[in-house]
Amino acid sequence: MISAKEIKSIVLNLGADKCGISGIDRFYSAPEGFRPTDIYSNCKSVVVFLKKMPSEVIMAENPVPYSHTADLLYSALDQIGLNLCSKLEEFNIQVVPVVTDVPYIHWDAENQHAMGIISMRHAAFNAGLGILGRNTLLINREYGNMVYIGAVLLDTEIEPDPVVDDFCCLPGCRLCLDACPVKALNGITVIQKRCRGFSFIQHPRGWEIYTCNACRKVCPYRNGISRKSAGVFTENNID
Repeated sequence: MISAKEIKSIVLNLGADKCGISGIDRFYSAPEGFRPTDIYSNCKSVVVFLKKMPSEVIMAENPVPYSHTADLLYSALDQIGLNLCSKLEEFNIQVVPVVTDVPYIHWDAENQHAMGIISMRHAAFNAGLGILGRNTLLINREYGNMVYIGAVLLDTEIEPDPVVDDFCCLPGCRLCLDACPVKALNGITVIQKRCRGFSFIQHPRGWEIYTCNACRKVCPYRNGISRKSAGVFTENNID
C-alpha cells in the first residue's frame, strides 16, 4: 500500500508546491450534494495540493497579468490532478480529479451565486494546508493567500494530515472587510452578487478579466506568516 508520504512526494514532483490529505469525515458539515462522497461514492480520502502565484503579480496596476496567471495556475493544477490519477492507478488506487475552477453545476442566476462541486478552500483547510481568512481565502503558513488549489478523490484510506490550529487571523483585524469596495464580505462568506458585479469584466472579445483583488492584497498574511506585514493596523480596522 502506498503511504501518505509517497503520495505527497509524487504530487510535489508533478509540480505542486504543497500537498495535504484529508479523510472524508471532515466534510460532513459541507452542504448536501457538495461532499466528496456526493461526487464519488467510493471516496475515502481527498488529496489536496497548492500552487503559488508569483507574489508581485497582484500588485500590477494592469489587471491582465493577474487574470492570465490565474488561468495558467488553474490549468496547471488540473494537469497535476490528471497526472496524479495516472500515477496512483499504478498502485490500484481509483482516483477522480476535481475541477479547479470551471465547469460547475450549481448556479443561482438571480443572486449570481456559484458553488464548485466541492469547496476547494475547505478541502485545503481539511487537509491541513492552512486556515480560512475572513475574506474566505485560504491562508497557508508559508505562502499566505497567494495560492490556488487542486484536489483528487481516492477510493483508499490514506493517513490524513492534522488540521492547522497553530495560527489564526489576527484578532480583530478588519482589513479585508473594510477594503472591499462593494462591502461583499461579512467575515463569514462572500455576497457573490456584489463581488461578481464589480470584480469581473467581460471583454467584448469574450474573455473574463479579474479587476479587483483588494481583499487578497491587503491581508497582512498575503505572503505567509513569516513575512507578515508590519504597521498595517489602525484604530479604524481593529474591532
